[in-house]
Amino acid sequence: MALKDLPADARPREKLLARGAAALADAELLALILRTGIAGKSVLHLAQELLDAPQPGGKGGFGGLDGLLNASVDDLKRIKGLGGPAKRAELAAVLELARRAVAQRLREREVFSTPGAVRQYLQLHLAARPHEVFAVLFLDAQNRLVAMEELFRGTLTQTSVYPREVVLRALHHQAASVVLAHNHPSGTVQPSRADEALTQTLKAALALVDVRVLDHIIVAQGDSLSMAERGLL
Repeated sequence: MALKDLPADARPREKLLARGAAALADAELLALILRTGIAGKSVLHLAQELLDAPQPGGKGGFGGLDGLLNASVDDLKRIKGLGGPAKRAELAAVLELARRAVAQRLREREVFSTPGAVRQYLQLHLAARPHEVFAVLFLDAQNRLVAMEELFRGTLTQTSVYPREVVLRALHHQAASVVLAHNHPSGTVQPSRADEALTQTLKAALALVDVRVLDHIIVAQGDSLSMAERGLL
């Protein structure tokens, strides 16, 4: 069933135009992007299925908007009704627009005037990765984002991070400071002893070239932790 075939009072487009986007539920907003359902399943049903909690064996949805926005194009293939390239491409485009909008905010103003945006930006990039990724946000003297680079990738439990490479990239970007970041595919954001030791190693190495480490943020789906706020920096 397409959106145009729904009763007038159930059409998300009409509700949005009359009451504003904030009046719509997550599934209704998603339905506007999907536009049509599949045989035996309305577009609203399909949208809700995408947002439902994941089930054992890879069934079910992505556990809400955060999980969906962090899903890869390949992840979307497993949902019946998203097998075609058009809908997968549209959802991927929405994700990329969200990333670019947040990145623009971080480039235009001081990063730590918008700490929530920093975490959102990192979660959009890293939270749903099946393997551990270590990234660095390079900042200018006004603490504005110059660039973000994913420098190292590892297994589900560990990654090898080379301080020399981090220092070289900081010098390349002429960074005044950095924010370190990595994800925990396990879902917990509690730092390990290895995380704490790595932070101190990088802090000492970057200090030799007069680059400050402002924070080390750990992200997982739906959660994040600032080591600076925890007093671990």
